[in-house]
Amino acid sequence: MKYPLATSTWDDKEIEAINKVIASDMYTMGKHVKQFENEFAAFVGARHCVMVNSGSSANLLAVAALFYTKAPKLKRGDEVIVPAVSWSTTYYPLYQYGLKLKFVDVDLQTLNFDLEQLEQAVTDKTKMIFAVNLLGNPNDFDAITTIIGDKDILLLEDNCESMGAEYKGKQTGTFGIMGTFSTFFSHHMATMEGGLIATDDEELYHVLISLRAHGWTRHLPKENQVSNKSDDWFTESFRFVLPGYNVRPVEMSGAIGVEQLKKLPSFLKHRRANAEYFVNLFKDHKEYYIQKNIDNSSWFGFSLIIKPESNIKRTEVVKKLTKHNIDCRPIVTGDFTKNEVLKYFDYEVFGEMKNAKYLDEHGLFVGNHQISLKSEIDYLFKTLS
Repeated sequence: MKYPLATSTWDDKEIEAINKVIASDMYTMGKHVKQFENEFAAFVGARHCVMVNSGSSANLLAVAALFYTKAPKLKRGDEVIVPAVSWSTTYYPLYQYGLKLKFVDVDLQTLNFDLEQLEQAVTDKTKMIFAVNLLGNPNDFDAITTIIGDKDILLLEDNCESMGAEYKGKQTGTFGIMGTFSTFFSHHMATMEGGLIATDDEELYHVLISLRAHGWTRHLPKENQVSNKSDDWFTESFRFVLPGYNVRPVEMSGAIGVEQLKKLPSFLKHRRANAEYFVNLFKDHKEYYIQKNIDNSSWFGFSLIIKPESNIKRTEVVKKLTKHNIDCRPIVTGDFTKNEVLKYFDYEVFGEMKNAKYLDEHGLFVGNHQISLKSEIDYLFKTLS
């Protein structure tokens, strides 16, 4: 028996999509990327969607865009609250744009923000909360909305691990001013490499389009909120208005995305069925905490955190799982504040990272897939028992 971290979500439909792009001899971003953007926006219930080459690039562009609206929504030195547990590229764009990061502890049950800590961390210096929906689990957005209240604080979402998750019937990634998604191999659907940004804000949408490709005007609609675009295609080909990047996806990734999106509801159904089975087996386990579902998680994976009263050690657990061909990983980065890279940051650690440190030393996760894993979960349970 093997229990891998992830398995391929592709079949002949994705191969056909790739071959169609090859036959067209047009590999750079084109009509298939646009189709995928439109259909993904409809799926999550957003007005606009921009595809990029990774979820990391999605975070980079989302943060950058907030500096380049006509009335900039952020400026260097502004304070942004982040959870202490996420992926590295949640944090890096904030550093790269000169923002001050304020780290807040996570809840040991949900793995998202410790809401009491979050409320205490907010001050009149706070300009944005960057909420991360971890391992498929939505944040408590009612609580976050209450904490923000009438304060002038932006909400941005890193939803790269939680595509398809819902909070009170609304898709995660659509609660903030923008939400980011990833379509990397091990995520809910895969497009080779890929990421997306969803927003209802038209000006931000236009800024994202320009930033994605060199900061030029070429891909902007004639009527836009970034530039006064002329009808002269020649001069608009190489006209630069924002200090952008080149993080465009390839056309094949868009074509694959169109096919993957058709399958996503089925993928999510299987992931939730696997989770129901996993939870029933592990919910009262004497050795482990498992993640508490806030509402309707899309279950990126299954976390296991050794309880304080247990005598087992994580090194022993990892060794045993590896021996039995069960893939496992740390819970994302664990406590990110332990990393040497913070010497470059302008940052503050708010209070004690008690839970982040605990899961960093005592936690791990195993994969969830888009197919039934009943046998693999049984195998996991038997191995850990």
